[in-house]
Amino acid sequence: MSGSISSRDISTAPRVLVVDGSKVVRQLITRVLTAELPQAEVVGCGTGAEAHQLLQNGVFDFITIALRLPDMDGLELARYVRESAPQIYVPIVVVSGDVDDRLHRRSLGEHVTDYFDKSLGFQALAEFIRGYVRPESIADGTVLYVEDSRVVALATRRMLEKIGLTVRHVVSVEDAIAMLEAERAQGAIGADVVLTDVSLKGELTGGDLLKFIRIDFGYGKGKLPVLVMTGDENPVNQAALIRAGANDLVEKPVEERLLVTKLLFQLRVSQHLRTRESA
Repeated sequence: MSGSISSRDISTAPRVLVVDGSKVVRQLITRVLTAELPQAEVVGCGTGAEAHQLLQNGVFDFITIALRLPDMDGLELARYVRESAPQIYVPIVVVSGDVDDRLHRRSLGEHVTDYFDKSLGFQALAEFIRGYVRPESIADGTVLYVEDSRVVALATRRMLEKIGLTVRHVVSVEDAIAMLEAERAQGAIGADVVLTDVSLKGELTGGDLLKFIRIDFGYGKGKLPVLVMTGDENPVNQAALIRAGANDLVEKPVEERLLVTKLLFQLRVSQHLRTRESA
């Protein structure tokens, strides 16, 4: 998957294409995006054929596609964009209520940049899209980062710290668990989000860390999001990580913009859920 965006200069007003067979859904998405991204131009259409025409006649910085369109599957439209449209690297995000099932089966396809579950609400979708077209320059939060390569860790830490995140780096799952246990003993979680590689030195893997966080510690996806980096393109193995409790995956080699966008999105959703729970 690619996190690259179109080559058009989006310092100008970003253009977002919303493709959904439901007029009500298109209006809801457009209303929220207009409020959250007032400079954005939002164009909506209800069919794949209409989207084909719009894509041939104009350039967009971001596209959302429903999985089920009146005249085609949303993934067919995504394939068309990658193979035929003028801007093949535009981010394509599937917006659907049944993303979770397809995600578990890792059947969203290679042409989709990312996914978004409607159950999170359209306000969260606006935040998600903003992360792509207007990435935050400064963020706030603590990342528990598990990586055994010092070289990779140094580069990634710099990447995250330059946008304001606090990074607590450990080299093994054993160290991560010890840190989380120490924090829990003091009544704290210890991090706002976990970023971990799958293959690590030591007896435990990133998959084992997921088990400890979700089962042993009892932290749900909203309480402590976990973003997993993996070089394994096997959809069966990726599906296993999602089922084990990963909020999302980032394929290696990691593309900076995509990693930062996904990480910030998980932080925002988690903070939103915690605020709502407190209220």
